[in-house]
Amino acid sequence: MEKSYKRHLITAALPYANGAVHIGHLAGVYIPADIYVRYLRMRNRDVKFICGSDEHGVPITIKAKQQNSTPQEVVDKFHLIIKDSFERLGISFDIYSRTSSETHHKTASSFFRKLYEDGKFIEKESEQYFDEEANHFLADRYITGTCPKCGAENAYGDQCEKCGSTLSPNELINPKSALSGSTPVLKKTSHWYLPLDKYEPWLREWILEEHKEWKVNVYGQCKSWLDGGLQPRAVSRDLDWGVPVPVEGADGKVLYVWFDAPIGYISNTIELLPDEWEKWWKDKETRLLHFIGKDNIVFHCIVFPSMLKAYGEGFILPDNVPANEFLNLEGNKISTSRNWAVWLHEYLDEFPGKEDVLRYVLCANAPETKDNDFTWKDFQTRNNSELVAILGNFVNRAVVLTHKYFSGEVPSHLKSELIDEDTLAQIPVLKKNIEDSLENFRFREALKEAMNLARLGNKYLADTEPWKLAKTDMERVATILNTSLQICANLAVAFEPFLPHTTQKLAYMLNMKSRNWDDFGSDSILRPGHKINDARLLFEKIEDEAITLQLAKLEAIRPKVIDEANEVAIEDKLSPLKDECTFDEFMKMDIRTATVLEAERVPKTDKLLKLLINTGLDTRTIVSGIAEYYTPEEMIGKQICILANLAPRKIKGIESKGMILMAKEESGKMRIVSPEEKLSNGSCIN
Repeated sequence: MEKSYKRHLITAALPYANGAVHIGHLAGVYIPADIYVRYLRMRNRDVKFICGSDEHGVPITIKAKQQNSTPQEVVDKFHLIIKDSFERLGISFDIYSRTSSETHHKTASSFFRKLYEDGKFIEKESEQYFDEEANHFLADRYITGTCPKCGAENAYGDQCEKCGSTLSPNELINPKSALSGSTPVLKKTSHWYLPLDKYEPWLREWILEEHKEWKVNVYGQCKSWLDGGLQPRAVSRDLDWGVPVPVEGADGKVLYVWFDAPIGYISNTIELLPDEWEKWWKDKETRLLHFIGKDNIVFHCIVFPSMLKAYGEGFILPDNVPANEFLNLEGNKISTSRNWAVWLHEYLDEFPGKEDVLRYVLCANAPETKDNDFTWKDFQTRNNSELVAILGNFVNRAVVLTHKYFSGEVPSHLKSELIDEDTLAQIPVLKKNIEDSLENFRFREALKEAMNLARLGNKYLADTEPWKLAKTDMERVATILNTSLQICANLAVAFEPFLPHTTQKLAYMLNMKSRNWDDFGSDSILRPGHKINDARLLFEKIEDEAITLQLAKLEAIRPKVIDEANEVAIEDKLSPLKDECTFDEFMKMDIRTATVLEAERVPKTDKLLKLLINTGLDTRTIVSGIAEYYTPEEMIGKQICILANLAPRKIKGIESKGMILMAKEESGKMRIVSPEEKLSNGSCIN
């Protein structure tokens, strides 16, 4: 039986304050978190929603250098942009603070100091690149050079943005300092490390045994890291921007941002509730949930819990970490450096009054189980065909007809028929479906069920046709419009977590003073004689011109995105057709869906991944040459299509049973073919 909690502490990943927020951040983290928090509040749960800007780290200093400004000026600018954008979209944080605050510096310093004094760190000396001209140790991002994997120039010391390979500075060919352009030298330096390996047995039990209910991608990525063996991780670095390391002999050293940032959840809670923050972080009756993107899974499931475990003093651990996958834009990965993104503050300026349209589209297309794609055409279609034509149309007709026939007063049930009872009986069923989906972080399903309530209303009006009956049977019209208005009132509750601006307008139209989840499912929210207000359009059609303008903005960027990110040359041609095969030959192939359970690199190879998959019929191993396109972490939880009856063969001594279906792009890059919607494992593809 699921545990009942006194309170719920919800955190959303701290956005990095070296740029604005884009639709990928919203779809992956902030909209799902806000939906869940609004739902809990409607259930009268005691909940706090915590977030703030992450304002330390090397990218901030790089941005300041590029703009000839200071790190503080950079974070001040973007903190305000991000905070204002969230408020305009309706993200309902209880507090949105920042890690450059005095409260955070004090909290982070105290956290480090306790672990230091308790002997929880180890100190190690290592060699790190040093710029003799600038007299400065260089963080990974301050070192550039030639990528050893693809030969691209200007790869960073931690990653090549062209081929996506993870690197270390000493792998770069001809490394250069980004500060002075000189060739750096290796110099010894000392840092403190959190020995994650010491917490590995505890993490295995806590995650792998106690939290098997976590999403497949979260559980799988954690298992992959644990199976690979954890290593000590540095908690300090040589930098002059951040929280200073609070011990003697640590001049020029700050807390590493991965250690510093999650403490921001605690410091922001302290700022919000200085006298009672501990009950939110140390009382077992509090349920802690982290909403994040998949790139933050390890930090929130392994690193931060290890920090809290090391600290002791009763800190609670996350009960769940509902992480989402990534959202792409018009077929390409969102890239902030290339400006291939839809920025929230720009959207809000260019589409005034359409905050909920973006919320709706990003939730309806949320990357919950796999990476998804945002397109402006889909945005337009969902607005015009769903929000306008279904939800808005039904509400408008119900309200307008009530004013036309009953002077804006809710009529009585005077002449019921079976269709009324059957229609109203479906509302509690839809409510239960929405609740089940929200409680299990299936926000797309929950939104779909809410829209099904609007579809129910539209169908009911179309089937009963009160405008025709008005000539002969006003008692029947009264019943139909009463039923329709009850559906409208239920919509004002059902959509509140998803579309807060819209439901506020709908509540005004219906003259509803309050909306409580307990009212949802009732067939008598609005009493006979209740006066409603005039109809207002909930949504407006989005014309082609607005979409053409947005696509034109992207088309001006696309060549650079394609050339730099995908290396697609204009003159490339598609592969020619292969020799003809017969229908009987094709029918011999058994192509099915499967889900990746585990993934790891095959030792001493650059291209091979070993995958453990669930085919619905069995669990088997496939070795696939996709390591240059996908990391093991990206593959875990991904649904794939496989040729299931391919004869087994040994690859590097591993028996591989099957082949993954892949698509080869013009550039030569390979992409996995996945179902558009998640299917049962073992579903046949014909």
